[in-house]
Amino acid sequence: MAQRIRCDWAGNDELYQRYHDEEWGVPSYDDQHLFEMLILEGAQAGLNWITILRKREGYRRAFDNFDAEKMARYTPKKIGKLLLNPEIVRNRLKVHAAVINAQCYLDVLQEHGTFAGYIWQFVDGKPRVNKWKTMKQVPATTAQSDAMSKALKKRGFKFAGSTICYAYMQAVGMVNDHLTGCFCYRKCKSS
Repeated sequence: MAQRIRCDWAGNDELYQRYHDEEWGVPSYDDQHLFEMLILEGAQAGLNWITILRKREGYRRAFDNFDAEKMARYTPKKIGKLLLNPEIVRNRLKVHAAVINAQCYLDVLQEHGTFAGYIWQFVDGKPRVNKWKTMKQVPATTAQSDAMSKALKKRGFKFAGSTICYAYMQAVGMVNDHLTGCFCYRKCKSS
């Protein structure tokens, strides 16, 4: 069997490759998944994504499977327990941000009906398909991630800078940044 050609960042780690092959860049319109990824991308700030992938199940357990209704009501006592939990990144600012972001997420749902409807507006409702041949060509931010960041921050979201927003857009398929030589490029392009 011929070896699959993947984006360079997928490396040789099986977990990383599975994430690359099955999830990254696949358009998601599922509010629950979009919220989870927003929290995880914020948690990743300053760290390698593989660190967060390895802790993902721990995050799901610790944050009530990313139930925003429950997260929005976390008490100082619950936050204190989270800060002692080795299954997640125990950064006070990031844990507090997850709670604040849950509250902001619920506000968006109240106002827009769906988070997907709100968040996908930054790419006019459909994935932007890029044609990068090398990782060096892939930007860290774009005008769209700048606009998303500005809008989310205005609503009170934390850990929502443009670089985090662009990584989020890549992860949930708002942009297809698979390299053109990657076997996932065509799959995500036709999604």
